[in-house]
Amino acid sequence: MNMPIPDVNAVPAEQARTTFAALWRPALVQAFVKLDPRQLKRAPVMLVVELTAVFTTVLCLLPDSAVPTSVALQIALWLWFTVLFANFAEALAEGRGKARADSLKAGSQGLSCRRRNATGNYDVVPATALRKGDVVKVLAGEMIPGDGEVLEGIAAVNEAAITGESAPVIRESGGDRSAVTGNTRLVSDWLLIKITSNPGESTLDRMIALVEGAKRQKTPNEIALDILLIGLTLIFLVVVVTLQPFAYFAGGAIPLVFLVALLVTLIPTTIGGLLSAIGIAGMDRLVRLNVIARSGRAVEAAGDVHVLMLDKTGTITFGNRRCSALHAAPGVSARELGEGALFASLADDTAEGKSIVEYLRQLHDFSEPQASALTVVPFTAETRLSGIDYQQRRYRKGAVDSVLAFVGMQRLDMPTALTKEVDRIAQSGGTPLLVCMDKRLLGVIHLKDVVKPGIRERFAELRQLGIRTVMVTGDNPLTAAAIAAEAGVDDVLAEATPEKKLARIRQEQNDGRLVAMCGDGANDAPALAQADVGMAMNDGTQAAREAANMVDLDSDPTKLLDVVQVGKELLVTRGALTTFSIANDVAKYFAILPALFAVIYPQLGVLNLMQLASPQSAILSAIVFNALIIVVLIPLALRGVRVKAASAAHLLRRNLLIYGVGGLVVPFAGIKLIDLLLNALHLV
Repeated sequence: MNMPIPDVNAVPAEQARTTFAALWRPALVQAFVKLDPRQLKRAPVMLVVELTAVFTTVLCLLPDSAVPTSVALQIALWLWFTVLFANFAEALAEGRGKARADSLKAGSQGLSCRRRNATGNYDVVPATALRKGDVVKVLAGEMIPGDGEVLEGIAAVNEAAITGESAPVIRESGGDRSAVTGNTRLVSDWLLIKITSNPGESTLDRMIALVEGAKRQKTPNEIALDILLIGLTLIFLVVVVTLQPFAYFAGGAIPLVFLVALLVTLIPTTIGGLLSAIGIAGMDRLVRLNVIARSGRAVEAAGDVHVLMLDKTGTITFGNRRCSALHAAPGVSARELGEGALFASLADDTAEGKSIVEYLRQLHDFSEPQASALTVVPFTAETRLSGIDYQQRRYRKGAVDSVLAFVGMQRLDMPTALTKEVDRIAQSGGTPLLVCMDKRLLGVIHLKDVVKPGIRERFAELRQLGIRTVMVTGDNPLTAAAIAAEAGVDDVLAEATPEKKLARIRQEQNDGRLVAMCGDGANDAPALAQADVGMAMNDGTQAAREAANMVDLDSDPTKLLDVVQVGKELLVTRGALTTFSIANDVAKYFAILPALFAVIYPQLGVLNLMQLASPQSAILSAIVFNALIIVVLIPLALRGVRVKAASAAHLLRRNLLIYGVGGLVVPFAGIKLIDLLLNALHLV
């Protein structure tokens, strides 16, 4: 029974890359909504700025001969502008994620499915009614209603709604390819699926929750930075409060409006206004990589990873042995061997058999026989052979000893050249399959676990970032070493059991290193749970996905390099803008303090290095600069500071030079320029 199911594939992943023009209007509205102190309390520094803006607004209504009302009003307006643009930056970052969340939600609405009841029949129910443990049947063209494990069947699944990739993947019961994701579409056949998550707990639900910035929990690093900012704010508050008694003692007075302005310019408003936007934008970049992180702690830990452990099968390699070469026996042409190997593999439905057929079809243009003319000889554990009988000829391929027994030969009777080739393949970690036609040896097929393309280059990039790669495999040391050399990893853990993987991770952690683990099988689950960053492949087992704190929807192990990059960008961006925010306070001291005490202590005029026109002009220029610098830095906060492969010491020097020195120099130039404009426009 077919049911109308909404076409979520009509909403491509590219829609998540919403333009700024489509986001700024709702972000502007949210900037005003976020003025609610109950929302603003998540950003304590900006809450202080809002309170000072309210206080300054009230002061504008009170007569004060020391400060013209127009100047006080301008200060109040710029304080409100500061708060609003900080809110705008956060809302803009949230909006980029919510645009993707809305497209995902649209695909899950109104979805129905067939749920098996106690009698073994199927009832049509909404997908939202499914619970963990329910069994559903999905036919070709229908949507999978939730995350689950395939109990029966084999089918091609289009996961474009989640991953953005249009190429379908095969899902079947048993093994490491039995996990399916909700809101993906069956392209062929049918599947019987056991649901493994309750409503609100699926991959799609977690993805929606992640991209909606309001639900994002603060990371430990952010909390620590918040504590620092609150501490600095309290210190400067005490300093500002004590200035008035000091002024009275010296026989003068400081206008309250000026004291408020001093407080706002001294507290770290720049990083305080952009902190939430930095974190949300970082999580948004992670979602755009199609990676679901269950915790912000894992994202930050990725930025400090020292060791990356990767399961070989399905992660570094494709997981199935593939045909990589054919070697003919003496006196046999390459075409004759190719034809024999093709005929022996035509009826072989295994991944190895299909790879042989695919490899040979690319090399030669053979005239393949009709299936009806073939007598299929299936593989059995007893014979360890497979092939066909065709036109009174018997084509076979299989294990070396089995094929030799079929043709009536001993190992010593094999041609020397062929023996050397078989031994070379075995020593390199590959699998040799002999091919024969009747009683004649044609040659050997080289099957190997093929390393995924481009992975060696990505490991080289990881090495430049100071991350050591370790390949984890159950293969023997000889095979493992051959594949490790081809993949370009730094170390190998061969004949690895779940216990060995755990022990290696704990050893690295005991030595003070953060460990990332990438895997897809049930035997990887303990290691994924122990690692500081555990990333499971989406096409892996349910056990692996539940144990990990990240799931890669594209099932691309090299994606962890991008996750590490995002983690480093989060840390470096916060550090860079914090450095800038604190450094530019120095310039504000030289702008405001001489202005505050110029009347009481004329000697302080020598500190007016920028030669600002008047106390009112100095105060207002500093306030305007304080507001505008947040606007200027919004794109950097959303994009993040780019991190190139370099040592931590080099990155520190670079950021101190750019953002430390820049934080000192830029305010001097900016405040002076604003002072000139204010006086030229007669605003003070």
